[in-house]
Amino acid sequence: MLTLGPLAFATPWILVALAALPVLIWLLRVVPPAPRRVAFPAIRLLYGLKPRDETSATTPWWLILLRVLLAALIILALAHPLLNPRAPLVGGGPLVLAIDDGWAAARDWPQRQQAAEELLDQAERAGRPVLLLTTAPSSAGLPDRLSPLRAGEARSLVQALQPKPWATDRAALATWLRSQELPASAESFWLSDGLGGEGTAALAETLQRLGALTVMTTPPSTVPQLAFPPESEIDGLIASLARADDRGALDSAVRAVAADGRILAREAIRFEDGETRAEARIVLPSELRNEIARLEIEDQATAGGVALIDERWRRRPVGLVSQTSFSASQPLLSELHYLDQALSPFSEVRRGPLETLLARELAVILLPDSGTLSTAEQDILRRWVADGGVLLRFAGPILAAAEPSGQALIPVPLRQGGRLLGGALSWSQPARLAAFPPESPFAGLAIPPEVTVQRQVLAQPTLDLAERSWATLEDGTPLVTAAREGDGWVVLVHTTANPDWSNLPLSGLFVQMLQRIVALSQGIRGGRGEQPLPPVETLDGYGRLVTPPNSAQALPPHTDPGAGPGDTPIRPGPSLPPGFYGTDQARVAVNLAPAITEFQPLGALPSGVAVTGYQQGEEVDLRPTLFTGALLLLLADLLISMLLRGLVPSAGRAPGRAAMLLLAFGLAAAMPATVQAQQGDDSFARAASLSTRLAYVRTGDRQLDTASEAGLAGLTRMLERRTAVEPGPPMGVDLERDELMFFPLLYWPVGTSQQPLSPAAIARVNSYIKTGGTILFDTRDQGEVGFGGATPGIERLRVLAHGLDVPPLEPVPPEHVLTKAFYLMDSFPGRWTGGTVWVERADTARDDEVSSIIIGGHDWAAAWAMDEGGRPMFPVVPGGEVQREWSYRFGVNLVMYALTGNYKADQVHIPSILERLGQ
Repeated sequence: MLTLGPLAFATPWILVALAALPVLIWLLRVVPPAPRRVAFPAIRLLYGLKPRDETSATTPWWLILLRVLLAALIILALAHPLLNPRAPLVGGGPLVLAIDDGWAAARDWPQRQQAAEELLDQAERAGRPVLLLTTAPSSAGLPDRLSPLRAGEARSLVQALQPKPWATDRAALATWLRSQELPASAESFWLSDGLGGEGTAALAETLQRLGALTVMTTPPSTVPQLAFPPESEIDGLIASLARADDRGALDSAVRAVAADGRILAREAIRFEDGETRAEARIVLPSELRNEIARLEIEDQATAGGVALIDERWRRRPVGLVSQTSFSASQPLLSELHYLDQALSPFSEVRRGPLETLLARELAVILLPDSGTLSTAEQDILRRWVADGGVLLRFAGPILAAAEPSGQALIPVPLRQGGRLLGGALSWSQPARLAAFPPESPFAGLAIPPEVTVQRQVLAQPTLDLAERSWATLEDGTPLVTAAREGDGWVVLVHTTANPDWSNLPLSGLFVQMLQRIVALSQGIRGGRGEQPLPPVETLDGYGRLVTPPNSAQALPPHTDPGAGPGDTPIRPGPSLPPGFYGTDQARVAVNLAPAITEFQPLGALPSGVAVTGYQQGEEVDLRPTLFTGALLLLLADLLISMLLRGLVPSAGRAPGRAAMLLLAFGLAAAMPATVQAQQGDDSFARAASLSTRLAYVRTGDRQLDTASEAGLAGLTRMLERRTAVEPGPPMGVDLERDELMFFPLLYWPVGTSQQPLSPAAIARVNSYIKTGGTILFDTRDQGEVGFGGATPGIERLRVLAHGLDVPPLEPVPPEHVLTKAFYLMDSFPGRWTGGTVWVERADTARDDEVSSIIIGGHDWAAAWAMDEGGRPMFPVVPGGEVQREWSYRFGVNLVMYALTGNYKADQVHIPSILERLGQ
């Protein structure tokens, strides 16, 4: 490569051709004489004919200069000039490219990919092999040996590479590299995520042994932040964020998001100078607080910027049945006092009569031994328990004296009277608690030795008494019994809630037992039992919930997920990515932040290591510009030659010729636009109407429009192979000028550069919607949140759709025609999966019951896209080619749905569908 300041030539030997320009000047000096017009009558030939010598006309100097300039432009373009070129690679060995692909790399991942591709372009021009390394662990593990790749092969791998939702392991990579046989003349580039930690210096030293090392990194102020699981308080949650660098003040914000994507709260957080941790209090009513599914840092699309919330952070409203006030003169004698003190730190406690409490939603009702229930109250409580409530009762003198016929809403039959242990006239001592059985919600709780019971209500012996006993005394008599009633539970503590019969209410064990029972109200039975918890949904590198990858394994039993108070964090990785584990009804959250033990900037590196940023002078290829200039000069030379030879009528004077030349250039430049203005509508209409075509909206983003066209072309191929539809090639439409009525389906990718619609375009789209067209909006962000959320794609869609007649929407129902138009399917994946697809609500659909609007974020066009050889153009994650097949099936269903309407909803098709399900 020849470098001349900011200009370089990739193939400089072609510049030798510039030495031939003087020869070209000599060859261009002479042109044939211009022809003359002579009147042809034969008699005219006899007059005025004198023999003379013909001399050649001289080529004008400015024409020679134009032709020399044309040749020079072509030579320079062939020499591959580059503006602001990167420094050439040193050494003669391979290019070693190490890329941090952990969670922290997700925030600026496109920037990192672009830098990698520029380095691979240099390696390709220099003919250097490439060694590609990634620092985050993968499910495949480290290979036995490192094989060099061609630059083109490495580019394909880099384009398919995605950030992982766990931390890097640079120490393991450095250890493995030291065991490999690598040349010492290589040049290494490390595309760092800007974070330091264990193994950073070791990896830098190992790469430096191979040759020159350059570390590309981001400024410490732009390193992603971490969102830690919140702490629960009586009136809210305390969200905690961390940053790696403490220099300067920094403003951030955290959002509380529901499972359906609604933003429930947003709180600003400020890091002061010198601080690496900051907190914010999120205060919500318990009804809204219990809907929080995740806390996320605004503008931080990483797995570390998300804290998933499960049942451990949800406040369950608890009702204490009381006919009297708490302001009694002797509160320490009241059962309600001890229950209130034990429950208030982690639950919302409401007090009052039963009728008042049931006027609002409750998770648990606590009924101390303060009186008997009327028949009406018993009926109300039975219905409430059957609907999923938990009734917790405490024994006492009233319940002990009740006749068997008066014992209602208790889990086991009771003996009349009470059992006294350790009285003045008794030989027995107060009894201690036995270890909790494994199937009990209290399993795993430590029992203080000083906790004893002096009096209890005994249960009648029955065959299922042991199964219904959650806690027993050392002599085997039940202390806590429970029974399932409908969807709820009835739980009885066979002693009082105050110290009259036991000192249990004075211990911390009493608080822990109440916590487990309150958690039971939402389906969590305290511990996670002996069974592994399978993954339900896991986070990808961008912090989005997706279908678990094939490498994800179940959460082992008795493993702390590292997300709640007192938990020991586990280290997420390929086999245990962060996400939700368990079942749809009872989820356990595994978060990334608690496992990050070191969170600091990159810091000092070994001497001799060059450190640069990603924002460097952009390398510009000048070949397209030079070839374009050469083509324009060639056209100018052609017109001038025609003028000089008399093939174009002349105005007779030099100014006239110049005006003719300028007019010719003007007509040539204006002709395409004029022809398009005069013939565009007609040609567009003919092309769109002569065959059925799929259409996409041109966004102005060349890369996005190319992907949309390739995606619809791939879907068209699938329609030709699998259905009776014979569509033509897809077409792109400009909403500002093109007619939309020709297309049954319009694919609209949401691009960040697309401008809001003009009033004319809005009217055109609204008319298309009202007259039977179907628009598929694709935000391409995987539907991290629902339509009411605030991802960049959704926010941009709101701007673009402003003024459009968008009907009320709902998630695709299980029996929607879109699930059975051609294939039977229950999800609609694209390049991404796991998001929600929205359609027009059934009660507002138009006459043919076909949704005019479909919204999703799965980037379907990228999954459908094929090149000319029929090969997929983009990777599909996480399901690979199986997921791509399902995306094609969704595309077929979508087109059939748009073309045929709701005919598959007719009852006549049910036998065929059932037969297919049976197969």
